[in-house]
Amino acid sequence: MSPIFIVGCGDVGLRVAERWKKQGVTLSALARSSESAAHLSQQGITPITGDLDAAETLQNLPLSGAWVYYFAPPPLSGVVDSRMQVFISRLQSAKTAPLGVVYISTSGVYGDCQGAWVDEDAVLAPMTDRSKRRLDAEQQLRSWGRVSGVAVIVLRVGGIYGPDRLPIKRLQRQEPVLEPQQSPYSNRIHIDDLVTILLAAIEKGQADRVYNTCDDSPSTMSDYFFAVADSVGLARPPTVDMQQAALVMSPAMLSYLTESRRMVNRRLYDELGVTLAYPDLASGLKSS
Repeated sequence: MSPIFIVGCGDVGLRVAERWKKQGVTLSALARSSESAAHLSQQGITPITGDLDAAETLQNLPLSGAWVYYFAPPPLSGVVDSRMQVFISRLQSAKTAPLGVVYISTSGVYGDCQGAWVDEDAVLAPMTDRSKRRLDAEQQLRSWGRVSGVAVIVLRVGGIYGPDRLPIKRLQRQEPVLEPQQSPYSNRIHIDDLVTILLAAIEKGQADRVYNTCDDSPSTMSDYFFAVADSVGLARPPTVDMQQAALVMSPAMLSYLTESRRMVNRRLYDELGVTLAYPDLASGLKSS
């Protein structure tokens, strides 16, 4: 197996690295600080010092003959991913291109679909700057891939849940959720299944291809909070209507409540050959 270089090696990156280590793959990752570099070394990952917000620090990236996972988030403002611009500039100046790049994007690039089922060919209409930055990163990377002849694979990921990724504190605070009849549809994926899909993307993914990354059972956001509360023995949160929500919820949460969609995940099965360990929320919560 070819070496792997991870850009943005947080929780997801470390889990992916751990899975690849079991197969004897050589791993390296970008580290912004000495603390991050030390932590990566402790995990058996070679740290490569550099910062996507400082282009001059990105020298001699281990791209030759490698697969790249790009997990770094965009900047916090604007509609352009300047970090992706910096990374692509380094790809363009490298003497040898990587074998391929796998990028984690978001289901938010579809915008509000009013609860409709959407596949990867659906019209893209991101509503928030957060999602617009992700779409910009997708477009930059896929355009570079087409020109350079390097495989680029994009995963449009729903909400990630699993151990240490449940809204326990929110439920303990009894923060309200939208009443069920007004709550939008959302999509989720268990962290373990996401890691499986990320490995399969390198092994079987097609060049310049997008994959909706979610389980088989989208549900409303309120149903999600209710299910988590039930599974951990907490009281279900109170509910409010949309008018009340505008007064008591954060702008970030309200932005999620204005979008509703159900993603079709058929390509995960047909092209990546994935078998989900947790195809629905009920099975996933049992492991979480």
